Amino acid sequence: MSLNHKEIDLVLSELDLVGAQIQRVVQPAYDTLVLSLYKPGCPTDLLVCLAHGACRIHSTSIPAPKSEKPLRFAELLRSRIRNGRIEAVRQLGAERIVRLDIRGPADPEAPDPVRYRLYARLWSGAANLILTDDAGSIVDALARKPKRGEIAGGVYRPEEAPAGASPEKPFEVRDIPGPGTFNERVDRLYAQGRGELSRDQLLAKVREWFARRRASLEARIEELRRTETEYADAERLRELGDILMGSVGTGSTEGGYLEAPDFYGGGTIRIRIDPKKSLVENAQAYYERYRKAGSGLADVRAELAETLRRLEVLEAEAVRLETEESPYALRAFLARRRAAAAARRPYPGIALERDGWTLLVGRSAKENDELLRRHVRGNDLWLHARDWPGSYVFVKNRPGKSVPLEILLDAGTLALYYSKGRSSGQGDLYYTRVKYLRRAKDGPKGLVIPTQEKNLHVTLREDRLRVLRSLIGKEPDEG
Repeated sequence: MSLNHKEIDLVLSELDLVGAQIQRVVQPAYDTLVLSLYKPGCPTDLLVCLAHGACRIHSTSIPAPKSEKPLRFAELLRSRIRNGRIEAVRQLGAERIVRLDIRGPADPEAPDPVRYRLYARLWSGAANLILTDDAGSIVDALARKPKRGEIAGGVYRPEEAPAGASPEKPFEVRDIPGPGTFNERVDRLYAQGRGELSRDQLLAKVREWFARRRASLEARIEELRRTETEYADAERLRELGDILMGSVGTGSTEGGYLEAPDFYGGGTIRIRIDPKKSLVENAQAYYERYRKAGSGLADVRAELAETLRRLEVLEAEAVRLETEESPYALRAFLARRRAAAAARRPYPGIALERDGWTLLVGRSAKENDELLRRHVRGNDLWLHARDWPGSYVFVKNRPGKSVPLEILLDAGTLALYYSKGRSSGQGDLYYTRVKYLRRAKDGPKGLVIPTQEKNLHVTLREDRLRVLRSLIGKEPDEG
């Protein structure tokens, strides 16, 4: 619900704004501005919202927090009109355009103060905030619209535009229930259940986000606990492989299971198998899981502990936001996650951010080849374990910056950890720029020959691995 022109007139009639000093300019969201005004006996926070379907102007009692990063239009207003005074406020006819005439702050070097006009056009779908000088020349606009001429240096004089057509039906002031002035009732209505700054609607979206994230972490915890149980009994994996090998040509393999005598534990056992593979291949898969279990149990337990910690942090944040009264804070929480989700690119393999650097890990020949073909560029850094098959690790280039030693060691640690040389605990690696890689002629997928390569010796340190594990799959702003 956007306010109509009669409701805007009523809002302005209840406010004593002429002569008020602009003490604070806050832009808690891109489409919302709050001016903190002071006049003896009646301090007022004036909110202007341009959100689609919720365009309005009124006083507000909801504290407006500063945005996390400086926003251009708010910074402009702070430099031009903060500490200035409002000399006049009016709506232009029935056009839902509110004009504030503002005398700029006193300048000891200027004989006359600069005067500005701040226009709030409260049209759903075409709303804007425009600051002009006293002659109508645009200083800047919240939403720059070149086709309308609403850019710095343009002219905005809506008073001179011909009057719009009369509406087919006359607008009336709607009945908003509750105590207090019309300003207070409008403020309460939007805060509780209407529009972009409705706390109830925003909180519902926050709960949806937490539910999705909670489900993802709980699924991962369940998977890790299954793997932990399996790895904790690693010897049994080897025994199952032996049973499969001993049953080649004799066992029944119906429904994805093999029934065979258990010559270790006695009796008959049903072993899950992949029916698309031979018993020998299934046995080899169990032997491979046995080998992974020997070195992987500590890794699984470390990841499980970290995932449980992240779930605990998530629950604490969910409890905190349930009690958050400011819709601005809820909206900022959702906006951060939308922006982070839009910024993330889907990479094959593993991707993590470390101090502003993006590290990519291909865990197979297919992922290595996909990263090389579609996701890295010439100045990105490539690392690979020397003398061991394994992952390609890439460090995405940042123009004008050299890769710090700590990031290089992180990338080297990942390259060694995701290679056949992991069990040695240390090893040498190649590293060079992607533009110095040459594909091996007629070689297998992803195989490259490096040139101008350098050597890096890396020792696998548990403290570094713990940090890297915690960053893999981590959501933005997680603690």
